[in-house]
Amino acid sequence: MTEHMRLRDMPEDAFAETYHCDRFTASVITNRLRHAVEHMSTGFLREAFSPIIRDWYDFACTISGPPEQDYPMSVVSNSLVVFLGTMADAVRNSVEEYGPENLRPGDVLICNDPYRAGTHVNDVCFIHPVFVDDRLVSFVNLRAHQLDIGGTVPGGFSGTKTNVYENGLVIPPVLLYSGGRPVRSTFSLIFDNSRFGGLLLPDFKSIHQQLQLGARLVRDNIDRYGLDAYLGTLHYACDTSAERMQDAIARIPDGDYEGTGLIDADGLDDSVDYSVHVTLRKRGQDIEADLSGTSAQARTCINAGMLDSKTAVAVGLTMLLDPHTPFTSGTWRSIDLVAPPGSLLSSLPPSGGIFLFWESTGALVSAIFDALNPVLGTDAVAGDYGSTNTHNANGLLPDGTPWANIAQCGGEHGPWGATKEGDGDSYTVLFTLNNLDPPTEAIEHDAPVVVLRKEHAIDTGGPGTHRGGAANLKDTLWLTDAEHYSSPFHTKVPSGVGAAGGAAGPCGGVWIFPPDGRDPRETGRLIGVDPGAYGGSEPVAGVLDPATKTLDPSAGRYHYFASRPVWQTKAGAVFRYLTNGGGGWGAPFRRDPQAVLRDVRDEYVSIAGAARDYGVVVVGDPHHDPEGLTVDGEATAALRAG
Repeated sequence: MTEHMRLRDMPEDAFAETYHCDRFTASVITNRLRHAVEHMSTGFLREAFSPIIRDWYDFACTISGPPEQDYPMSVVSNSLVVFLGTMADAVRNSVEEYGPENLRPGDVLICNDPYRAGTHVNDVCFIHPVFVDDRLVSFVNLRAHQLDIGGTVPGGFSGTKTNVYENGLVIPPVLLYSGGRPVRSTFSLIFDNSRFGGLLLPDFKSIHQQLQLGARLVRDNIDRYGLDAYLGTLHYACDTSAERMQDAIARIPDGDYEGTGLIDADGLDDSVDYSVHVTLRKRGQDIEADLSGTSAQARTCINAGMLDSKTAVAVGLTMLLDPHTPFTSGTWRSIDLVAPPGSLLSSLPPSGGIFLFWESTGALVSAIFDALNPVLGTDAVAGDYGSTNTHNANGLLPDGTPWANIAQCGGEHGPWGATKEGDGDSYTVLFTLNNLDPPTEAIEHDAPVVVLRKEHAIDTGGPGTHRGGAANLKDTLWLTDAEHYSSPFHTKVPSGVGAAGGAAGPCGGVWIFPPDGRDPRETGRLIGVDPGAYGGSEPVAGVLDPATKTLDPSAGRYHYFASRPVWQTKAGAVFRYLTNGGGGWGAPFRRDPQAVLRDVRDEYVSIAGAARDYGVVVVGDPHHDPEGLTVDGEATAALRAG
């Protein structure tokens, strides 16, 4: 981009000299390339066999430029953000190690090493070079989560693994396809290490087709507009993001801003909690994120790599400063990252295993919110539910057939915090993610489990002028004996912090209800949610009253999720997850009484909670006559004045 000149102020001749096309053409090509990655995504989602792709949308597509442009990631799909943030580096690092001069038309290069490519070993990055007249001009890329890649835990989702070897197969940059033909040794290497090769094989074939589709659409644009215009547009797309991010950063007053986040424990024992510390040094249009002061790398695989931390910094800043900034390589141009090696956010192998990286980087996003919310005023954003509370289960069917249920029956989805625009959404995914919610029918089809309950929990949204999203309560009934790995990491301190005077959402917990006398198939009713229902439960996680086993954040005892690395249950057991609540925005007593009335009617807020948290006196019976509820205006005024 021409120095000191904004894109919209560039004369036409200067624009054409810089980008080798006019503004209209650059915008058209950019949007056509965005269509290309969405077309790839739609095709893969339609054809996927693996439930974590088919039902979770656990993949992403990008287009990057050639080596002489330093591999700019210019367009991305509307997909998983933690993938998009690392894929620019994944492509560059993989291709540079393999050697761009060694690539040929029809090749597909793959890599899944967290330290080379980011994220974790289940996320395989597929890189397809695009050639025009024997010249390497671009890369079409797709990263997708593979249901299993080996390791000690089926599916991989557990915070108890202690090193990189327990995580599963690590694949350096190697060819999966050479000249359009499968490389049998690579396929064999993967399928010899995966428990679910039958699901991976058709997905690999579909990925190959989507990469070919993307390459064809790239070449169509080059044929229509010319190679120079295409390459110039890749440059332009990144410059657009860079300029918007610079403008957003410039709106913050210069200064140093510090924030922290917390993780309850790792998967070894509960003797160590982990803190994330960030110092944001803002000067002019630039900002430096210094992670010094963050805890040393964890003893189990809850660590993140530097590329994952880089992604989290960009997510935190874009969400707070300009959510409409296109996510490209240009997003980071005015952001510097200081990440001392060997920390929770920049771990090193072999002991600094990386798997549940989003738990640590989610704490980093929370720390960025903590640092900047005070200076943003009304633009502050309240916190989300903090942890995916991932649940992994496996066992045997009566005929001896093994089954597995991966990341579907825990607290994977939950609420966001509120903003100046309105209440927080009550059922979505963490700020750093962008997944679908698996349908109940698919969950129950694929594993011996019944989803009994998936509902909002009353009085769990952080109070505010705009209410935080409500926590999600999920009960699942397991029809066979099973092994479970449970990974809730944020139950000690609220993650759904308030903003602009709003209150925090409460912490959640996890319980097992043994089948003795409680099996819903025998009792004909669901397990209750009243305090008395928890007495016979087995606590898994949360700060709970020792006697009643209900949540007690002020005087309760912390229950450590990996006090049993593997939770064994008998057929008929019920697992219950209650996520954290989202934070509120603005002073609670300024919330519109009619909005509080609607919350009581819809059972987001109880009558007692309306009075306690909002100073609103609601009269009536929300269970038997919800439409007959009214607000006692005189009593409300007196309560709010007192």
